[in-house]
Amino acid sequence: MVEVDASGQFEAPVTEDRVSNILKWVLLATAIVCFGLLAWATIKTYEQAPPFPDVFVDSSGEVVMSAEDIIAGKGGFQKADLMDYGSIYGMGSYFGEDYTASALVRLGALTKQGLMNSTAPPPGTKPPANKSLATTGPAGTPPEPTTAAPSSLSETLLDVAATSEMQKQLQGIDLTRDRVVLPDPVANAVRQLQDELTTKLSTENLSAGWVPAKSLDPALRKQTADFIIYSAITTVARRPDRVNTSWTENWPFEPSVGNTPTTNTFHWTWISFCFTFFAMGFVLWLYRAYLDHPDDAPMERGLARYLPLTPSQKKCGKYFVVVALVFLASQAAGAIMAHSYYERETFYGIQLNYILPFNFLRSFHLQAPIVWIGLGWIASGLFIAPAIAGGREAKGQGFLVDLLFWVSLFVVAAALLGNYLGIQGVIDKGWFWFGNQGLSYIQLGRFWQILFFVALLSWSVLMFRALWPSRDTLVEATRQFWSGRIRLEHLIWAATINVAVLYIFGMVPLTGIEKSFTITDFWRWWVVHLWVEQSFEFFAVAMSAYLLMSLGLVSRKLAERSVYLELILIFLGGVLGTGHHLYWGGGPSMWVPLGSMFSFIEVLPLVLLILEAISQHRLIKGAVTFDYGLAYLYILGSAFWNFVGAGVFGGGTLNAPLVNYYEHGTFLTLNHAHTSLFGAFGLLALGLIYFCLRYRAGPEAEFDERWGRIAFWCYNVALLMWIFLHFFPIGWPQLDAVYEHGLAWARSQAFYDTTLFWQWMRLPGDVVFSAGALLMGWDFLVKLRPKPKVQLMA
Repeated sequence: MVEVDASGQFEAPVTEDRVSNILKWVLLATAIVCFGLLAWATIKTYEQAPPFPDVFVDSSGEVVMSAEDIIAGKGGFQKADLMDYGSIYGMGSYFGEDYTASALVRLGALTKQGLMNSTAPPPGTKPPANKSLATTGPAGTPPEPTTAAPSSLSETLLDVAATSEMQKQLQGIDLTRDRVVLPDPVANAVRQLQDELTTKLSTENLSAGWVPAKSLDPALRKQTADFIIYSAITTVARRPDRVNTSWTENWPFEPSVGNTPTTNTFHWTWISFCFTFFAMGFVLWLYRAYLDHPDDAPMERGLARYLPLTPSQKKCGKYFVVVALVFLASQAAGAIMAHSYYERETFYGIQLNYILPFNFLRSFHLQAPIVWIGLGWIASGLFIAPAIAGGREAKGQGFLVDLLFWVSLFVVAAALLGNYLGIQGVIDKGWFWFGNQGLSYIQLGRFWQILFFVALLSWSVLMFRALWPSRDTLVEATRQFWSGRIRLEHLIWAATINVAVLYIFGMVPLTGIEKSFTITDFWRWWVVHLWVEQSFEFFAVAMSAYLLMSLGLVSRKLAERSVYLELILIFLGGVLGTGHHLYWGGGPSMWVPLGSMFSFIEVLPLVLLILEAISQHRLIKGAVTFDYGLAYLYILGSAFWNFVGAGVFGGGTLNAPLVNYYEHGTFLTLNHAHTSLFGAFGLLALGLIYFCLRYRAGPEAEFDERWGRIAFWCYNVALLMWIFLHFFPIGWPQLDAVYEHGLAWARSQAFYDTTLFWQWMRLPGDVVFSAGALLMGWDFLVKLRPKPKVQLMA
């Protein structure tokens, strides 16, 4: 059998690799089974999400809340982008309170107060439950102290009886009924809480960095309060078939209302750890048996040859400039946000809360990395693909690469402007389509989401054209694919289509707002988690392996074996591992075993990645000449942080159900998010860009690596500073606070006021990180400057 390479040149006969063939079919079966199980789990999630009773009434039949108002309130919650100020079910920002937890403990305190026929908070009530949620004050105002404990035996017995009855009444609310009759103490507590939350949403509270939600009118504020209260009820009301388990698996931890971990949570934590250690041993055996041995197969050096730049490659430079600019803008927004934690009223004396409210800054800060990482991958893929194809290019490819750039730039700029105008209430009726959807990471208005999807799909089409630019190469690639001889080039293109297709699920339902937050968040995680843990990892593994292979450092046989094995583990952990985000959001209890077992598998491909990175480092050091040292410094750095950020700080620890039960919604999640998103995928994007810049410079050009290396170490030092001077010193005490006092207190202003020094200590890391970003941006510009033309002397 004779193979034809991407440039149309005939290679020596290639023998089939038996191990790769087996792994290829195992990968296909794994993908089918995983997505099949996910489809089944989707049906179950729809069936078992918390229902909406038509009405909640008091004992006299007077309506307290209705399903219509709750559903409208969910739209209000999204319209005001409250998820980027605080959180709901622990999902969202950690700057403000968790609305679910604070409403829950306040509802419990008010119900107990009614049972005791008292106007004062019950004994032993902690902040924020011990005063109205609408109470404001200047910065530095001390929180109300925990109310005094009962002073006599009779008071103690009365308090115990009232607590027991309060818990019984809240846990006994049956959400499966069409008409729910609330006990009068609960109904009165709900009415008072409605007033408090409605006032809170319309009242300035700069001590908490809060400005009124401009996009909410009085009626919608009241409905938004109903949605928050309903979400709190779902966390304490018991499922009819499981009398000891709420709709959210008894999350959040709030002993005052009887919320403590379920036995389901205990069991699957233990089982998951046992399974992970067993699976890790098995994977290491596979690695030693089939991957970790001398590479005696033929080598390829396609990308080691510098070919003349094609028209489309010449047009990729402006993508890299925009990457640097958006990266800097994202860091600026993050620095202002970080400052807001320790000086909530102003930014060094300047009042920014009304001009740049925190929720807009967070919305921008979350979307900007998606933009610059995405553009970095898009541009790098479009640059490298013609080199893979041997320097040939399909007709019109340069024009299409240009068109994609300008369309993408317009969509991103218009979408971010729409986000701002939506939050500020300027876009009112059309907020869902052109404003801010109010969902973390997928805040874009639906119209802009559709255009963004079209841009991703266009990238996939352009990659297809670039990889197989002629009829001959396309026919050969098609023949290879359908005959089962799938190569790395096929996998690279499959990864691009995978990225585009999975983004669709963030648009369910397409033309309106889903009434259930449980269902909304389920589809949101399809984008946020599956993109990162499956699609992004897919692209990262395939592209990294191809670059190493095409530079002659590893054979195609060994590269493809490694990729297949890693992809099997990525599909196993990345697809059903989505469940670890769904433990506490109102979905079925099965997400605890599914999420814990499969999300622990996420650690296994990361172990392989770090082993591969060590091998790659040795190969590079052993090479006589290696032109891409700077690019591979970033790529190896991304493998390290992928293991640490996503593995150690994520799948290996936080995903354990019992750990996550207490940790969910704390600063330790921020630690995982920053180290995994930037450390793993950001550094990879920057490494691919530096690869392209080196190839673009040509074989004879001087390629100064100093500034890029300094920037790399700035990033790494800054990440370590953030971990040890900010995330850990706040996250671990916050976790202790959850365990000792409950989540509502751990997310209250009272807790954050105890961490002000460590909030300030975010600043040194920001300075170092920003210095690296500025140096890297300047380095990009220097390397993209047109080369001076050489004047020949007569």
